Amino acid sequence: MTELPRRRRGVEHADFESWAASRLASLTRFAYLVTGSQHAADDAVQTALASACARWGRVSRTDDPDVYVRRMVVNAHVSAWRRGARRETSVAEVRLEGSGGDLAEGVARDDAVWRVCAALPPQQRAAVVLRFYEDLDYAEIARVLDVTEATVRSHVHRGLTAMRRALTDDGEEQA
Repeated sequence: MTELPRRRRGVEHADFESWAASRLASLTRFAYLVTGSQHAADDAVQTALASACARWGRVSRTDDPDVYVRRMVVNAHVSAWRRGARRETSVAEVRLEGSGGDLAEGVARDDAVWRVCAALPPQQRAAVVLRFYEDLDYAEIARVLDVTEATVRSHVHRGLTAMRRALTDDGEEQA
């Protein structure tokens, strides 16, 4: 009788391994956009996958395990941030000058946008990334972040406002 639970556990473990292997790259990209660093992304994904593996029986029965594990990645990052493990760098010196068709300007603009996004608080950054990178609607983001739709809209609005301000600020107002 003890063979049956072991066999079931082995099947769940194999299911988890195949699921995780097929989604590892996507989860890591998502985590990088949420965290702003490869190291923090790797840590968040590892923490989330370890937790998901331990609870795979429950996680796999959810409506969408991908959403559930993405939320675990966000939670892992927010927890690390709250512990003070990682602090984002200031983007006060990031400025955009002109807008032309030059490829270097495009790269500089993209880099500046990323730096400003990386400087947002974790919840705002997660909401902005989920909205504009993952292309999720507000209801889906609310499920991933486990907050209300109004909170998601607020996070996205405040995040975009802060990004616009940082990207258009010419540095004269900063002291």
